[in-house]
Amino acid sequence: MVNCSIALQILPLGATQEATLEVVDSVIAFIASKTDNYEVAAFETTIQGDYDTLMPILKEAIEVASQTHHKIFTNVKISYDTKGSVLTIEDKTTKHRH
Repeated sequence: MVNCSIALQILPLGATQEATLEVVDSVIAFIASKTDNYEVAAFETTIQGDYDTLMPILKEAIEVASQTHHKIFTNVKISYDTKGSVLTIEDKTTKHRH
């Protein structure tokens, strides 16, 4: 069941564009190693699934970023329904794809 959707943007503060891309790529690779239920967009990556499964992934994603850069900025949006399901990535984006 998809009872949680998390959109996250993790950026190293004060880093060059090259260093920023390296950190972002490492976080996306980490997420991909933990779940197939994610989508990368221009400004954020969205993961979805069970809340108790996703929260440790979120925490570890921030830790992955901090392994190569000590000052990290994280923007997080969480949609969570304790008694049901949330709109999925597909629910929100399919009609807009071309």
